[in-house]
Amino acid sequence: MRELGVRGVDLDYDIAGDGPMLVWGHGLSGSRAHDDALGLLDFGRLQRSCRVLRYDARGHGTSAMTGDLQDYSWASLAADQLALADRLTIDSYIVGGASMGCGTALHAAVQASERIEGLLLVIPPTGWETRQAQAAVWSQLAAGVEANGVDAFINGVLELESPDPFLGHSEWEESLNVQRQMSPEQLATLLRGAATADLPDRAAIGSLSQPTLILAWTGDPGHPATTAEELAELLPNSELCLASTWDELQRWTDSATTFLTSL
Repeated sequence: MRELGVRGVDLDYDIAGDGPMLVWGHGLSGSRAHDDALGLLDFGRLQRSCRVLRYDARGHGTSAMTGDLQDYSWASLAADQLALADRLTIDSYIVGGASMGCGTALHAAVQASERIEGLLLVIPPTGWETRQAQAAVWSQLAAGVEANGVDAFINGVLELESPDPFLGHSEWEESLNVQRQMSPEQLATLLRGAATADLPDRAAIGSLSQPTLILAWTGDPGHPATTAEELAELLPNSELCLASTWDELQRWTDSATTFLTSL
């Protein structure tokens, strides 16, 4: 684990592997540790065919937090990512991420298209017309965290059905338990910050010609398949893989490896 100052905040990161550079962003209230527990992708396997930069976004994991909610918009997090790449003298890279990291990746590609060689977009979140309702949910949940604490929030999430591929599997619960170490102030800030975020506008996304792989699942209103399907329509050089079962989810690392090595 290493640390660099970026845009007024210290970000913890690590780099491992050989080959083309992949810069990866995790999801809201997540971290590298949460990604490892959830297991959407096997980064150990990916590192055999590409060099992977992973980092905890500001306010997440072991990186420092700031108090301005606009710092947690996906556009701002994309600026953090590009600045981190600058500090590490990474001129161009493949950008990837899950959920919030997916939104970050799209903004990074829009902000610096000439630096992005490809996009690996995993479980795209709500966006555009569906974002306002989700933002209201985040604001309500933040108030609940402030009133009742982090454990109550996590326990409430665990009462809901997991996304379809995780039904009958423990990884979903294990990954959520990683988040219990956050303070109420930290989690509430991240949730309120997420309410300021949205995907780039459709025209900007449609202008991105880089090869793109979209990995999405079913059974998750926070990451609806409709967002992934619309992104696949907007992005002119994209492929969509939709998972509804555990076995389909387990093939994501193979799909990502094939995609990354093709660039």
